[in-house]
Amino acid sequence: MTDIKPVLEKAEKKMADAIAFLDEDLARIRAGKANPKILDGVRVPYYGNMTPLASVASISTPDAKTLLITPWEKPLIKDIEKAILNSDVGITPENNGEVIRLGIPPLTEERRRTLAKQAKQEAESAKISIRNARRDAIDTLKKSVKDGVPEDVAKDAEADMQKSHDRYIRKIDELYLAKEKEILTV
Repeated sequence: MTDIKPVLEKAEKKMADAIAFLDEDLARIRAGKANPKILDGVRVPYYGNMTPLASVASISTPDAKTLLITPWEKPLIKDIEKAILNSDVGITPENNGEVIRLGIPPLTEERRRTLAKQAKQEAESAKISIRNARRDAIDTLKKSVKDGVPEDVAKDAEADMQKSHDRYIRKIDELYLAKEKEILTV
């Protein structure tokens, strides 16, 4: 006889992971405000290895439109500047020999719409992940009925799974709407 609880816990964990992944992806989308997370994808050559920028420099936001990057080792400044230029961040760095400044330009209306669509696609991908977790759990529950689990217990578990699914889908919608509002606010 299959135990129901681990099936529900596994699906719940997959759903929570999808939310965490979405939250991280949405944080990387530039919304016209300085956010150090937009530099998460930038890698810098450091002693022969491609290292995340945050591991070789401190990144701060002195104001809402500026990112300040202070390398821990001065010779890295050129490598950091080159890595930012080669990345998909889309901002030209200003280097004064000590620190690198990134001025976050205001977004055009067209760029705002594009970023809102990108956020929507990320949200839809997360919803698909949550639906897949629910489907897998329900399939496992249906198979467990054949293995001797009472049918009413399996139906109750399916109802619980649906409630979890609905709760996580609402959370995705909330995250998306908040990001869309942030992107579209001029």
